[in-house]
Amino acid sequence: MGQLMRLLILGGSQFLGRAIATHACVAGHDVTCAARGLAGPIAAGARLVRIDRDTTDGLAPLAGATFDAVVDVSRHPSQVRRAVAALKRPGVHWTFVSTVSVYADNGTPGQRADTAPLREPVAEDVEHSTDAIYGAAKVACEQAVGHDAFICRAGLIVGPEDPTGRFAYWPARLVRGGEVLAPGSPDDAVQFIDVRDLAQWIVHAAEIGLTGIFDGIGPIRTRGELLAECAGALNPSCKFTWIDRAFLDAHDVRRWAGPRSLPMWLPLPDFAGFMTRDTSPAREAGLISRPPSVTARDTRSWLRTSNGPVVGLTEDEEKAVLAAWHANKAS
Repeated sequence: MGQLMRLLILGGSQFLGRAIATHACVAGHDVTCAARGLAGPIAAGARLVRIDRDTTDGLAPLAGATFDAVVDVSRHPSQVRRAVAALKRPGVHWTFVSTVSVYADNGTPGQRADTAPLREPVAEDVEHSTDAIYGAAKVACEQAVGHDAFICRAGLIVGPEDPTGRFAYWPARLVRGGEVLAPGSPDDAVQFIDVRDLAQWIVHAAEIGLTGIFDGIGPIRTRGELLAECAGALNPSCKFTWIDRAFLDAHDVRRWAGPRSLPMWLPLPDFAGFMTRDTSPAREAGLISRPPSVTARDTRSWLRTSNGPVVGLTEDEEKAVLAAWHANKAS
């Protein structure tokens, strides 16, 4: 590794931002987290500067400070534009954490970050992102940052401290063992990234001055391999019952996240491209992914000690769908 950096994280008080700060502090860098400080505690060893990015002069507390690298995770175009105007300078490495939700085509497998078509950005006067325009707002953020930066389009981020409870459903379910409802086919592709691996890569990118646009996601796996490997680490008694999309739709089992969902499941072929991005450029640029069994075990440990969120089917809802499936097969 080269010399130590003064690193500014715009954010840094939850999930990915805190993981980046943690990794950078452990590596010996001088880390400042600039945030409102409301989302949670910052990493041990980092310093907090309180800012409010929604006000015109909200970055004023950073005036006069100098940094070697800046990481911004914002989803709001107005916040990103103000940060670029106030802090982006020649010689300062800039990372913007974007999302694979910027892509216009979720159906075509094997797309790459450098060639895949993007959504239209939100209009100039749209200052704040909502869930409905998340991808389009991130396109506008990327455009505000420019091409002389490291643009990391993250996929589904998982692991300890995940506030969404999506991936957490699976370790929480698998540890109970027994008959497990698995969506779709064991051959369906899945793709995600452990928050700690993504954080390590983002710090590495700043250390080496990496620029360009990359998809920050792990390798493509099949759902069957993923669930079997995670079950092997948590409770080998799991027996998987694979149920197709039509039956799940008919029984109001929802997709991806939220109540009554099977997290990380998306309908095919509509979303065949969403979990099959070609991330070989990221791996060639230093992104390393730990085994899913490790992520599952660590997520389970975190859930046990923190009472972290888990979203998805309840135990009773899963049993009811499985009973209906078996009754349907028997009739």
